Amino acid sequence: MAKDNKRLLSLDILRGITIAGMLLVNNPGSWSYVYAPLEHAQWTGLTPTDLVFPFFIFCMGVSMSFSLKKFNYKLSRPLLWKIVRRTIILFLIGWIVQWFGHLVRGLARGDAFADAVNNLDTLRYLGVFQRLALCYFFGSLIAVLFSRKAIPWIIGLLLVGYAIILQVGHGYDFSLDNIIARIDNAVLGTEHMYHETAFGEKISFDPEGILSTLPCIAHVLIGYVAGRMILAHHNNMDRLTQLLLWGCVLLLAGWLLQYGIPCGKKMWSSTFVLITCGMAMCIQGLLIHSVDVKGHKRWCRFFEAFGVNPLALYLLGTVLAILFGAIPVGHAADGSNITLHSAVYTFFQTFADDYTASALYAVAFVLLNWVAGYVLYKKKIFIKI
Repeated sequence: MAKDNKRLLSLDILRGITIAGMLLVNNPGSWSYVYAPLEHAQWTGLTPTDLVFPFFIFCMGVSMSFSLKKFNYKLSRPLLWKIVRRTIILFLIGWIVQWFGHLVRGLARGDAFADAVNNLDTLRYLGVFQRLALCYFFGSLIAVLFSRKAIPWIIGLLLVGYAIILQVGHGYDFSLDNIIARIDNAVLGTEHMYHETAFGEKISFDPEGILSTLPCIAHVLIGYVAGRMILAHHNNMDRLTQLLLWGCVLLLAGWLLQYGIPCGKKMWSSTFVLITCGMAMCIQGLLIHSVDVKGHKRWCRFFEAFGVNPLALYLLGTVLAILFGAIPVGHAADGSNITLHSAVYTFFQTFADDYTASALYAVAFVLLNWVAGYVLYKKKIFIKI
């Protein structure tokens, strides 16, 4: 633990790796040319790309255990206000970013300003920031309202209950009969949802929908339990042993159960929670060994810059991606605009094949955001969202 701010450096590194990964996989030069490991699984299954978001939710749970310690894990008026305020801020950020994206893309298409501004009728209600908000809100309340021994039972109840709901509600099928899709379509409306494509078909299915938030709450609570485990052991080797032990247990359980409960990020299945949390715990343990025990810190400075301001840099990357995809820097032969995004991707295509050029664009985008993160890191500016 750093003596000055009580931060766990290995946790910052895991967060940083996760944010860098999120920016990398979300910003290829072309969605038509993406290497297989940098794509999400089409429906069920697991790819490296499917790990980044669940790892971040796990890290949120670990961080929650540190922040709630200041309140002795008991609900109070200041804590309740903090939870509500942060939840509202995260929701507002998600909605504003989505509104801003509609606005910028509308103006780039040549829409009238009044039409571009008034895009609330197609604004997506849920998304990454909104999911983080809901996980943080319910996860924090459960953490302070229930005893430490009760939380594993709540996690189990959420995961078992969700698995049963999906089993009886066709939740593992890619169709509008899927109970996740039915609930979201009925409550949110198709105009305010993400439209998922798989097997050559497109349906109104939101991967950050209402029902699939239930296992995400269990997800953040597993991170919270891991954080309490870290805090309970002052010796880093004891922390390492506990994290590797329980990480392997979760990983093995998820791997065995996936034969009856398919593993998939888009429906956030119970086995997906177990496998990804198990992997995150193991990696967190290995980072504790490498960074906190052995002191190998030079290799991780790059990721630390991301890890100390994770949400701020993810937000910056999201806004930059919107702008780069809309800012015109020239005109093509057919009269259409050449955006900054397409211009940079085309530059990489001059000396690399389409897939490599697409990956190089993503790497360059990550490096650009890292520069901003590094400036904040050197100035010791930590933006809390």
